[in-house]
Amino acid sequence: VCVSTLVKDGCGIMIISCCSWALSGSEQKILEDLASVGLRHIDFRPFDFTSDDMRAYMAEVGLKPTCMATAFGMPDGVALDSVDCGHRMQALKHTQDALDYAGRLCIDRSYLLPGETTDADALDRYQESVTILADYAQQLNIKLCIEHFPGKTLPTVIDTLDFIDRCGHENLYLLFDIGHAQISKESPVEVIKKAGPRLGYVHLDDNDGQSDLHWPLYDGILTENLLKNTLDALGFIQYNGPVSLEMHPTLPNPLAAIQKSFGIIRSFGANT
Repeated sequence: VCVSTLVKDGCGIMIISCCSWALSGSEQKILEDLASVGLRHIDFRPFDFTSDDMRAYMAEVGLKPTCMATAFGMPDGVALDSVDCGHRMQALKHTQDALDYAGRLCIDRSYLLPGETTDADALDRYQESVTILADYAQQLNIKLCIEHFPGKTLPTVIDTLDFIDRCGHENLYLLFDIGHAQISKESPVEVIKKAGPRLGYVHLDDNDGQSDLHWPLYDGILTENLLKNTLDALGFIQYNGPVSLEMHPTLPNPLAAIQKSFGIIRSFGANT
């Protein structure tokens, strides 16, 4: 789950989000905690908040759906790049169901993870699946994003942008993760400017430059200057989508990590 409010930097207003799968407990408690931080938008997984009562409570505490993380809950042993056609069909069905859920809630952004296998044949199978899903999402007026992910089929931002370009589909976008870029040693400013209108979503988190730790901002190698330059780059390309704080559920106090990181973003100038 991700929650957000409107934050203004020098270049305009953006939606600041926070992935709440960092939090445990009842769905009601998660919503209460996130709303208490001052967040106003929520992104979630295909199996989150499926009851009418819980979605009504979401609205009651002032949270609005923003983005669907479709990869969560994928059946074991199936993937969009599976060798077995039946397994690929299962993965497609799971993702299409997630997109349908997003569409019913008028969520206009969603994202996929890359495949686990790095060989060319696997990437071809992944491309076939992604193209089908891009068509499907487009019919629902949902932007479909792909997240670059070290150690997977698309480990860098540049690899992912090249893949999106190779697919040639107008409804495929990049999910940029600043923590992943720290691991792949890519400049956030350079890759954001390279992505331009193909940037569809952003994750903000921190780490030690080696592992995907999802620490609070400034707890690792991320500096205030680099974060400011990253936000300025988003303004430069006129990015108008969410920027999501993604904290790890194994942190000692995930809610405190969310509060700290949200406060850092608000320090650049907020309109809450």
